[in-house]
Amino acid sequence: MFYFLFMILMFYIFGKLFFFGLKAAWGLSKFILTIILLPITLMVMVSCGLLYFAFVLLIASGVAIALYLP
Repeated sequence: MFYFLFMILMFYIFGKLFFFGLKAAWGLSKFILTIILLPITLMVMVSCGLLYFAFVLLIASGVAIALYLP
């Protein structure tokens, strides 16, 4: 009886820790993508002559960020 209770509580606690880790990883990846990777990608695209694609990407990310922020 105690074994089943232990297993249920163990899955509950480690499940909560797992989803907490997923939320933390998602927050960190959003930070890295918007602060580091997106500007570097835009600069590389402009320097390689892909100005039109960089401009479209800049507008799309601006709209997405404007819709995300309250």
